[in-house]
Amino acid sequence: MLVRLAYLGITSAFALLRLLAGRDRDKDTDILALRRQLAVLQRQLGEQRVRFEPADRAWLAALLNKLPRPGLHRLRLLVRPDTVLRWHRDLAARRHAAASRPRRQGRPRTIRSVRELVLRLVRQNPSWGYRRLHGERSSNTPSRRIHILGATAHPTAAWVAQAARNLAMDIEDAG
Repeated sequence: MLVRLAYLGITSAFALLRLLAGRDRDKDTDILALRRQLAVLQRQLGEQRVRFEPADRAWLAALLNKLPRPGLHRLRLLVRPDTVLRWHRDLAARRHAAASRPRRQGRPRTIRSVRELVLRLVRQNPSWGYRRLHGERSSNTPSRRIHILGATAHPTAAWVAQAARNLAMDIEDAG
C-alpha cells in the first residue's frame, strides 16, 4: 500500500512538473487527450463499476476538493462528483479522528509521591509481599467514609433535622 502511494506520488509529481514547464496550448492538448481517453474507458466499461484503491481515492479527493460543485459537474470523471466529495469528507473525518484520539491508552500513571512511597517500603522491607505492601499503603493514607442521607428537591427544616438524626445514629452504630 505504501509502495503504491509512493509510486503515485512520484508519478503525479513528474506529471505536474511536465505541466508546469509546458505552454497553455500544450496543457489544453494534454487535458483534451486525457478526457478523450476517459470517454473511451467509460464506453468500454458500460455498466461496470470502476474500483478505486484507497490511495487513488485520497489523491482524487485532495486534488478535486477545492473545485466548486458546478466545476466538478463539468469535469468528465469516472465517478459522480458527489462520490469525490464523500471521499474528501471521509478523508477529513479520518484525519480528525486520528488527531483527536488519546495518545496514551490504558490506565493513568500512578502519582509520583505514591510510587516513591511504595518503592521506599519495598527497599526497607524486602521480605514483604504484594499483599502486605498494599495493606501498609492503605493504612498509611487517611480513610474517608461516605454517608448517604437521602436527597430531595425541596428540603424543609423538618427533613434536614431528620437527616441529621439519621447521620448521628449511623455514626453511633459504627462506633
